[in-house]
Amino acid sequence: MPEGHIIHRLAAENLKTFGGRPVRVSSPQGRFADGAKLIDGQLLATAEATGKHLFLGFEEGAWLHVHLGLYGGFTFGEGPAPAPVGVVRLRLENDDAYADLRGPTTCELLTAAEKAAVHARLGPDPLRADADPVLAWRRISASRTTVAALLMDQKVLAGVGNVYRAEVLFRLGISPHRAGRDLTRAEWDAVWADLVGLMHEGVGAGRIDTVRPEHTPEAMGRPPRVDDHGGEVYVYRRAAMPCLVCGTDVRTEEHAARNLFWCPTCQQA
Repeated sequence: MPEGHIIHRLAAENLKTFGGRPVRVSSPQGRFADGAKLIDGQLLATAEATGKHLFLGFEEGAWLHVHLGLYGGFTFGEGPAPAPVGVVRLRLENDDAYADLRGPTTCELLTAAEKAAVHARLGPDPLRADADPVLAWRRISASRTTVAALLMDQKVLAGVGNVYRAEVLFRLGISPHRAGRDLTRAEWDAVWADLVGLMHEGVGAGRIDTVRPEHTPEAMGRPPRVDDHGGEVYVYRRAAMPCLVCGTDVRTEEHAARNLFWCPTCQQA
């Protein structure tokens, strides 16, 4: 599932491509046909993201809400849109460009009040300027649940996925198995600050890079990572490989229905 930095990139790309101009909206697949008719031809006024939720705001007040889920994705193209290929839930187009949405978990129209209700269900998003990390801290500091599970709970913290979860805990030397209530306020502040920095870098680069300069392939004389997720990381998807810092084999386990990766030496309980 795409993490929050990808959704923020999609918000910016949609606004850059279609913002301030009438947009032709259709549903070649047909599942969003009724909603498409209601916003077809309207100006795209704004676009934003909160966590893994994308919102496109149209001039008459409706909000298009998209959650990609595990299988959804946007493709953008230039010029007149060709005939749809495959199952296209949503097509946005003007005379210069088009975007096709396939396979989302959610594609729906919301009122402003309904959009606010979606935001209210989510924790603070490290990529939003209006985020309040204290809201997440209150829930984390009172919880017996592991910090690894809490960081993935979108009601606690919005936009963080499996990669950022594993990497920020490694970078700060925090065991993923510690209870949230055992985290100190200083540790939480460091987690939040690191997420803000790493995720903003991810928005700019379009991939997740978490290794510090001294641990890059060039600095260490090692081969670059080859993985369909891209980016240089410390522990994510590196099970049974030596830790880049201490050499201990990286471990993995299923944790709260997701694969967890950590270094047992660098992340002492």
